[in-house]
Amino acid sequence: MNKSDKIYVAGHNGMVGSAIVRQLKSNGFTNLLVRTSKELDLTNQQAVNSFFETEKPNYVFLAAAKVGGIHANNVYRADFLYQNLMIEANVIHAAYLNKVTKLLFLGSSCIYPKMAPQPLKEEYLLTGFLEATNEPYAIAKIAGIKLCESYRRQYGCNFISAMPTNLYGPNDNYDLNNSHVLPALIRKFHTAKVENQLQVEIWGTGTPLREFLHVDDLAAACLFLMKNYNEELFVNVGSGTDISIKDLALLVKKTIGYKGDLVFNTSKPDGTPRKLMDVSRINQLGWKHNISLEEGIKTVYEEVKDTF
Repeated sequence: MNKSDKIYVAGHNGMVGSAIVRQLKSNGFTNLLVRTSKELDLTNQQAVNSFFETEKPNYVFLAAAKVGGIHANNVYRADFLYQNLMIEANVIHAAYLNKVTKLLFLGSSCIYPKMAPQPLKEEYLLTGFLEATNEPYAIAKIAGIKLCESYRRQYGCNFISAMPTNLYGPNDNYDLNNSHVLPALIRKFHTAKVENQLQVEIWGTGTPLREFLHVDDLAAACLFLMKNYNEELFVNVGSGTDISIKDLALLVKKTIGYKGDLVFNTSKPDGTPRKLMDVSRINQLGWKHNISLEEGIKTVYEEVKDTF
């Protein structure tokens, strides 16, 4: 990659896309191509094809997606399946038609079977049933992986895929109805502290184990893979360590300085019991995460506490 190559970041306003833009800029890449969803509807094939024909990007980071937590995934099932399928199919096909040098597709750790052995190795894809609550989203992401794989096999396209673990960081979603667990906890504990609430409700039993990665670490991994990785098999991106939801809640509570109690609402779903990525492949390639969870939560809270 040359610093002047035209690089299209799809989804640049989202948490992942904006982190990739920051990473590229900080590494001296000057020819970045971005469009808001109002300027370019990625679910519209004709609009996407016209955009690629006009702009002819050399590299594409496909970070655009419809995303959400357990609640949103379970309620808006058709939206999650349809919109994500359309986005990835349109962008990947247009990249092929317009001879893009390389494309990186971003998926999610939810692609793995619910009861897959831990930690999750890339080879475990499609070896069992998916977690029911986010099955439509997972199926869409699996389709994206298979699109990249199939365009590589049939047409020789250098399309690669990366599967990040649970992410957090700047531009996260803090809406309690649609957010993921970590931003939801930050919002809940901050509100409880400000309003002097005696307790904070945590969904589920607190026992599920989750892995978290700061989105700036993911962005660094994406640039690393775009520069160094050219193989068919997708790559896990994570920290390689996990934490229980209860311990995560206690860490957020401590960071925010909340003094009340935790109450676990066991009528709410837990989701997958454990979801830890095996990151040995990307580690062996020469990339490791940089930002500890404790340090990351502190930084994020400082950035967002005045916006609630």
